[in-house]
Amino acid sequence: MNTEDVLNEFRAAGALREGHFVLSSGLHSPVFLQKNLVFMHADRCERLCKALAEKIVATVGTVDVAISPAVGGIIPGYETARHLKVASLYVEREGGAFKLRRGFQIEPGQKVVMVEDIVTTGLSSRECIAAIKEAGGDVVAAACIVDRSGGRADVGVPLIALATLDVPAYHADELPADLAAIPVQDPGSRRLSK
Repeated sequence: MNTEDVLNEFRAAGALREGHFVLSSGLHSPVFLQKNLVFMHADRCERLCKALAEKIVATVGTVDVAISPAVGGIIPGYETARHLKVASLYVEREGGAFKLRRGFQIEPGQKVVMVEDIVTTGLSSRECIAAIKEAGGDVVAAACIVDRSGGRADVGVPLIALATLDVPAYHADELPADLAAIPVQDPGSRRLSK
């Protein structure tokens, strides 16, 4: 599966949106990928995550466990883990930091792939990876359905993306005039609990 195949899945689900959006990272962008409209369809999610699992194995070999950041990464993390035939765990925020909870544990030295939905700046991925390492996991790679950074996001480990896009994202004080003229939508989830 290539980038165009992935984008076709998003288009078919009505999940590739254009306008003025504030992303979870706080950056503004003319493009928003509403991944939940894709993940709500089991067949679509399965195609994407099976292809991601195959790319993970082709890149780093077998892994012992897949771990995702809650909430956005749980569905693709679970479905990718299913195709990798490994356990699927996730981290949640507790006191502002990601932690394994709900009885989840990693055996020391287990080979972990961190699975994310969409990467823009890599902040959530880096936070998730730090929590996995603190719990004793050996993070051999991060993986995502879409890397919006054009390959520039640094998550601290190799990043395996099913699709790589170079979608512009701007700080609020650096908006181009044409984007600033469009009413802003805030579909991101990071600010919901604040």
